[in-house]
Amino acid sequence: MRFFHYLLIVPVCLAGWSLPASAKAPKPNIVFILVDDMGWGDLGCFYQNDRHKERKPVLTTPNLDKMGKEGIQLRRHYSGAPVCAPSRASLFSGVHQGNARVVRDNTFDMPLENSHTLASVLKQAGYSTALIGKWGLGGGRESGGGPDESTAFPTKRGFDYFFGYLDHIAGHRHYPANDPAAGPRGITAIWDNDKIITKDCDKAYSTDLLTARAKKWIVDHEKEDPGKPFFLALTYIAPHAALKVPTKAYPSGGGLKGGVQWIGEPGRIINTASGEIDSFIYPRYKRQDWPEFAKRHATMIGRIDEGVGDILHLLKDLKIDKNTLVVFASDNGPHNEGSFYKFVQNPSFFRSYGPFDGIKRDMWEGGMRVPALVRWPAAIPAGQVSQNPGQFHDWMATFAEVAGVPVPARTDGTSLIPTLTGHGERQEPGIVYFEYNYGGKTPAYADFADEHKNAIRGQQQAVYIGKYIGVRTGIKNQSDDFQIFDTEKDPQETNNLATSLPNASKLQQEMKDKVLRVRRVYDYNNTVRGNLVHRPYDNELVPGVEAPDAKPGLAFALIDSKPAPWVPRAPKGTKTESVNGLVFPASLASDKKGFSGEWSGLIRIPKDGDYKFFVKTDANSGSKAFVRLHGKDGMALVDADFAYTPGEEVDSSAAIGTDECKPAKTGMTPVHLKAGLHPITIGYVHGAGESAPVLDFSWKGPQIKKALVPADAFFQVSAHQNR
Repeated sequence: MRFFHYLLIVPVCLAGWSLPASAKAPKPNIVFILVDDMGWGDLGCFYQNDRHKERKPVLTTPNLDKMGKEGIQLRRHYSGAPVCAPSRASLFSGVHQGNARVVRDNTFDMPLENSHTLASVLKQAGYSTALIGKWGLGGGRESGGGPDESTAFPTKRGFDYFFGYLDHIAGHRHYPANDPAAGPRGITAIWDNDKIITKDCDKAYSTDLLTARAKKWIVDHEKEDPGKPFFLALTYIAPHAALKVPTKAYPSGGGLKGGVQWIGEPGRIINTASGEIDSFIYPRYKRQDWPEFAKRHATMIGRIDEGVGDILHLLKDLKIDKNTLVVFASDNGPHNEGSFYKFVQNPSFFRSYGPFDGIKRDMWEGGMRVPALVRWPAAIPAGQVSQNPGQFHDWMATFAEVAGVPVPARTDGTSLIPTLTGHGERQEPGIVYFEYNYGGKTPAYADFADEHKNAIRGQQQAVYIGKYIGVRTGIKNQSDDFQIFDTEKDPQETNNLATSLPNASKLQQEMKDKVLRVRRVYDYNNTVRGNLVHRPYDNELVPGVEAPDAKPGLAFALIDSKPAPWVPRAPKGTKTESVNGLVFPASLASDKKGFSGEWSGLIRIPKDGDYKFFVKTDANSGSKAFVRLHGKDGMALVDADFAYTPGEEVDSSAAIGTDECKPAKTGMTPVHLKAGLHPITIGYVHGAGESAPVLDFSWKGPQIKKALVPADAFFQVSAHQNR
């Protein structure tokens, strides 16, 4: 009965995009606290508390530990990538790196693609939205150009308010008004919407500055618009290098009357902006016989912990904590950086990577698995621990569900609500997928397994299938085998099961097929700028699937009898009817009021080779479409959704989602497909207007001139293999 109770108060969108009338509880506020380069092992309740027993150096996080006890600990949660920018891009866009259109690999200070974001989706759901902290996805590398020059300033990506660091490199400076440039390329600007206020931030330590501004924004929001839900992304730059510490101890108390406070006066912008910069070490660490870098790292973690405690205190003071969903996570594993600075971090001192091997930029668990906590007293039972795998792109589907709006079809993730609310298992399996190219080697720390010490990184890839993760590094071609691990039993990934599992060869092939089915390939000769790297498997043909029970036609699901704000993804269990190919059911063929629907099934590719696909809708305002191959987390084929002009044709090579490229310009290569059956979903929104619904879906390929895909190329299966 407990699970039933909790589901009642969660505003879940099942069959339409409107909040169900039966859901009486208001939409929850959402606070996402993201830290920079904090390892899984840096969190007390995950790992550090256990080190007391081993009489080893330990850092403490009492407020985060308390948050974990009051909600759920996600112990198998993964970042979007093993490095900052692409990880954050996957979080805010809701897509994994296989479908990311702009920010991949080391494409720092590139613009976040111009598409749906966490902020824009929640804004559509009636939320006030704010980003306070590090962005690094604005475009114009180290430009400091602000909203006029930055192609993806946060307020252009769905946020009502922005305060903090626009450029990635500026986010290395923990005293923005006092630190020297962060390396030879560094500049610093603290933006308060469209104004630079860096000079006002004298002696302001970044963690305190961001905490105080977040508190002020929450208080102002509750005064000015009480009852309206809000989404706050609080993105700290600590404990990233440089290893800088505060000026003084954290003020006593917390919340409305205590803790750090926003003063707003130039030169005294917060109440801790005084004293000697970069001088305070917590006494519990200062007395230890530790290297200076360790004391500083521990202090930076401690300051984050106090900031989180301060925020949670404020929510209680305002009496909004019970219906505020608070997430805490890190953007990747721990770093070993500091080449531009006085102190260099060594994550092995506290074993910040926990029981795993690997650090930031590694494909091993230590580089990708991140500490994650969620607190929401109104809906999440206290004291839970989850081992269900999840990844950053899952938060888009999760927040859409609690906000009562449909999940955008472009989203790769799966809602975490069943896991969070105590049901224990996800409604649908989600994907955990990584790809990343970087030089160098995994460090040879003493507690790493011998086979991981000095392991070459190069092209790296990882994917979960069932309970097993496949990892391959230094990839030369698609035939390279995955190492396969059961990370629940073998967290250090020392027991490679690639040859010992009873179904090892089958699982190996599934992994090799899966990683081809979930990604798009850039046209590297005609694409947006950035440090994009050719993948060794870019030119491989994507395999189809076996479907012996396939029969002609497609399944059509009516998602809602009115247009949605974007192309929605059909919720699991939506009723379907059979249609003869890509046609509208008779009841909708002459509709002019608008609706949202989805076709699903299989498309038969007649011959191996390169294919282009084309979509064109009717000209009604709000009409749009989205096409995907190989399931809800598979290859994003045609995006005629965000910024789409109804009635215009868009093809599968269009660089939709970038500011530099218009839909007509090439951004992606043709799709390399093997002959056979490929799962396909086609989402469609018919905008109300003068025209009846129209969706032209065309192809061009080997010995096929551009033409509408014929009805006999589509098939359906009873088991919904495409889903």
